[in-house]
Order: sequence, then C-alpha cells, then structure tokens
Amino acid sequence: MRAEQASKQLTGKTYTREEALQLDGSDSLRHLRSEFIIPTKDDLKRKTLSQHNTLTESQQEFCVYLCGNSLGLQPRRTAGYVSDYMKAWGTKGVFGHFKAHEDSIIPPFVNIDDVAAQRMAPIVGASASEVAVMETLSANLHLMMASFYRPSQERYKIILEGKAFPSDHYAVESQIRHHGLDPEQAMILIEPLDSTQATISTTRVTAIIDEHASTTALILLPGIQYYTGQCFDIRAITAHAHSHGITIGWDLAHAVGNVELQLHDWDVDFAVWCSYKYLNCGPGAIGSLFVHDKHSQVDRQAIENGHEGYRPRLSGWWGGDKATRFQMGSEFVPIPGAAGFQVGNPCALAICPFLASLEIFADASMPAIRSKSVMLTSYLEELLQRSASRAGKDGMTDLYWIITPSGTAERGAQLSIRLRPGLLEGVMVELEEQGVVVDERMPDVIRVAPAPLYNTFSEVWDFVAIFDVACRKANSKQTDKDNNRGSGALGGTEDKGWSLVK
Repeated sequence: MRAEQASKQLTGKTYTREEALQLDGSDSLRHLRSEFIIPTKDDLKRKTLSQHNTLTESQQEFCVYLCGNSLGLQPRRTAGYVSDYMKAWGTKGVFGHFKAHEDSIIPPFVNIDDVAAQRMAPIVGASASEVAVMETLSANLHLMMASFYRPSQERYKIILEGKAFPSDHYAVESQIRHHGLDPEQAMILIEPLDSTQATISTTRVTAIIDEHASTTALILLPGIQYYTGQCFDIRAITAHAHSHGITIGWDLAHAVGNVELQLHDWDVDFAVWCSYKYLNCGPGAIGSLFVHDKHSQVDRQAIENGHEGYRPRLSGWWGGDKATRFQMGSEFVPIPGAAGFQVGNPCALAICPFLASLEIFADASMPAIRSKSVMLTSYLEELLQRSASRAGKDGMTDLYWIITPSGTAERGAQLSIRLRPGLLEGVMVELEEQGVVVDERMPDVIRVAPAPLYNTFSEVWDFVAIFDVACRKANSKQTDKDNNRGSGALGGTEDKGWSLVK
C-alpha cells in the first residue's frame, strides 16, 4: 500500500527538469546523499588514483551513477571504521579481539560479527539471532543446502528459476551431483508458459510446485530476478511451498536493502544474500544468511544423552558455543540461532564497511527508503515511456522496451531495458562518454537502478535525456551499417520474451 501511495505522488507531473529539482527539494532523505562518495566524471576517466586537478568538490561535475544493483557507492563513514580497525590491530595485536577502546566506533574483534547481525536484522525483518554475517553468498548457499537439502528416494528434486543467477545454478547442480543424483532428473527449472514473456507469474511458480510436490525436497528462488528486475511474492510462494511440506530458501542478493522484507513473519526457512549491491559494503563484501529460529534450536539435554540435538550442518568452530569455544574441545555444540551455522572466524576487516553502511540504514528506515525508491523508479519509468526514442515521436519506431514489470509490488529499484538488436555497444559507449554508469547484460539489455540513499530525481531526468540521445546516435550508426551491407534489417532477434533471457 505504501508503494502504491508513493507512486501516486507523481500524478499530474509535467516531467521537466525544473520539476525534478523540486522533487529533490521535497525529498526527506536528500541529506543522505552527502553520506556517500559520488564519483565525478573526471574520476571515471582518470588513469591514476591520485587527483591532479585543483577544482574543489563543488566545482566538479558528478557522474550519474545508476548501478547500485551491481555495486553500491562507498559511504564516507567506511574510512573511519577501517581506520579504527587498523589502529586497534596495530596497537593491541591479539588483544584487539577482547579489549574495547573508549574512542573506537568498532567493537572488539571477537564480537564484531554479533554487532553486524544486530544491525542487519531489522533490514530483513528478522531477530538478531536469526541472522549471521559470514562468508559469501555462494559459500553460504552451499552451507544452507548442506543442511536443508536432505534428498530421499521419494523426495529428491530441487526447483529453481530457469534463469537463475549462474552461481545459484552451479551450486544447485553440484549439490545434486554430490548426493549421487542426476541433475537432468532432479533439477526442475521454472519457465513461463508463454516464451514471449520475460517474467514468471506467481501462478506459474505455484503450478510447478504443485506438479512436482510429491518428489521435491527443496525450492530455491530469487527475491528479485537479477536480469529482469522482477520481484517475486516471497510470502505467498513460501506459504504455498509449506502447504506441500517443502522447504524453501531464497537468494536475496537483489532484494536486501532494496525492498521491504519480513523473513520471520513470512516463515521463510532460510535465505542468503551479498552486501555489495544496495547495502553498499564494497566489492566482494562479506555475505549474510537467515535461518528461521524454528530450524536453529539446540537441545542440550539431547546432546548430553548422546543424541545430536540440533539440525545437521557443516560445522566449524566459530559456530560453536561461545562459553566453551576457547576450551578447544572436540565435541561441537552449536550456538542457538543462525550463528550456529558459522564455520570460520569472520574477517573483522570485511565487517567494518558493513557496519559503516548499515549505520546509515539505521538513520533512515526501510519503509522510508522503499517509499522514495518507488517514486524514483516510477519517475524513471514514466520518463522512459515518454522519451522520443521509445514513444514513437518524430517518426521514430521503438528503440527499446522495458522488460521489468510495471507494478510497483512486482519490482524493486531496477528497470531492465531491452534495446533493439545492434544498439547496445553504441549506447554504452555514449553513456560512458557522458559520465553515466549503468550495467549491461548481453546481448542487448541494460539495467538501470536508482538507489534511494544517494540518487536524485534530477539525476534520473538527466539519465533519460542522455539515454534518448544515445539511442538515436546508436540507431543512426546501425542504420548506416545496414545500408552499407545492402540491407535495412537489423541483425539479431526481435523476441522480447523468455528466449531472450535464456
């Protein structure tokens, strides 16, 4: 409901740049932009890290960075956290694990992952005990499947989306092979009934679940599909899986910090995610996982009586009971909660950027962040639909289509734009030349994601203006090439649906 209300605030707009600046002026989160280091156009072109110009920051022209779905920008607070880590390590050595400093913004190293989990939990709608900050997304996915994928003779299949992020597909296939099973029989891929559609409806997902329910051991789906930007109905699909007694996990790489989540209330079994996209924690940043507390209880009496007393898992010493961790015993007793699924000592240095960024999230709130995001992306969508190279103005035919769902509940910040075949390279060259940062997915899709913590309505307006010119230029060059070849037809395919995604 909040998303719909935010989108409706754009009704009656004239879509001029002056109006975009007015929207920026009324943005309640506009102060958070100053918390981030925004690259300048000169930064993007410079071949050295050192700056040699004498311009002040206010005199430099910032780039238009709309690539937070791939790598978020650096918070200014990050340097302070990393600096305190270096000082603590340098002045205390091993004692830095246990001794706090009155003037430090980081806790002792031994507790730093606990503090990170406490800051992460509200963003995903969980208790702190249900979250662990550890490893990377793919490693965590394997750890979760080692615990939750328990194939039997009757139930052995894993259902996943047909265009899952490659690492997820690799992980699922390797887990199936690890259990001595054949992926051709045990891996079920969900694809649209209609190949002209790029997205998958909830009805289609539940129909596949129904079809394979009696033989399925696990379902793994993305919260938001990385290519199309489609947001799946986590609550409804999770409930449907559970109605068949099937465990379900979610890859939330593109959802965390982007859309509102309530993992505990939605009864999600487990989830994994990275933190370098909308969470702005840096390249290859440490990942996180969620395990519902119903799966992470520890029965100490059962353990004392010689039984396991906890969910099977791949165990490591950092997941062991803190009270006995440093006694170096050989009997593993896990910490109750998601922390009990930890394996090795988490990198304190890697957690520092994590703490810095999540401090900014705490200064806002996910409802406020999501509300602005809905407005930004709706504004982007409306401008793209009105642009000459999309709306058929000036005698032009469509040069691009938006393949992301239009409903605000069915997407996050990202819009995926499919260009006419042959235009991608030319468009990307022009965007880069003009200081616009988005990312591309071959053969002809660009992904544009305004991040509400640091992007503005005027940046969105500027992007669409530059993008329109880039499309026109690329189309003109492509037409010249086709004419020189003696053909007026563009190469490639005009299929805008699932075959393109595949």
